[in-house]
Amino acid sequence: MNLFKKLFYTKKEESNVGYLASSANTENLTLDDIFVHNFIKKGGRFLYCTQIEEINQNLVHIFNENDWNEALCFDERLYSFLTVIDKNICKDALSNQPFLTTCEHLISDNGSVMFSSNQVHHHKICNLPDNFVVIARTSQLVKTTSEGLMGIRKNYKKNFPTNISSIKNYMPNRVNDDFLSYGNSNARSLYLLLLEDL
Repeated sequence: MNLFKKLFYTKKEESNVGYLASSANTENLTLDDIFVHNFIKKGGRFLYCTQIEEINQNLVHIFNENDWNEALCFDERLYSFLTVIDKNICKDALSNQPFLTTCEHLISDNGSVMFSSNQVHHHKICNLPDNFVVIARTSQLVKTTSEGLMGIRKNYKKNFPTNISSIKNYMPNRVNDDFLSYGNSNARSLYLLLLEDL
């Protein structure tokens, strides 16, 4: 993956967590670069990880930066991350703590993150916490929403998930001039920890 070799640079926010900012020209970028460009353009916070230990380190920074002591988590496979960083697991969807989750796909052409009932269960995204912390893999990148839906069909031939939705806006409090996005109740502040697996 060449995220740091093309048109991106590391930007330091108020904390020590590094985020990427990108150039406006996406013509010659790869699928992963286009996703990151669109994701950050919409206010997403991105951290690239090459190994599990980096995920743990970044989670510590994120949780300390936001003064979070626990996380809503439905996926038992993610409990170990919370144990390692010494944070409590919450299962109450009304929690003000962040939602730690995986996703189905990362959609390159619009920078959105696709979820299903495998992650959000029966909950609507608008009824989940305002802050999402998503752990994903580079193999989950697809070009379009249609490819994401085809990928779900391929991955779940027997137990096809329901409640398929996505987050496309990562600045819930921002005034959006785009009338097509007006009242987007799925807008969420979102950290994406992307693990290289290709």
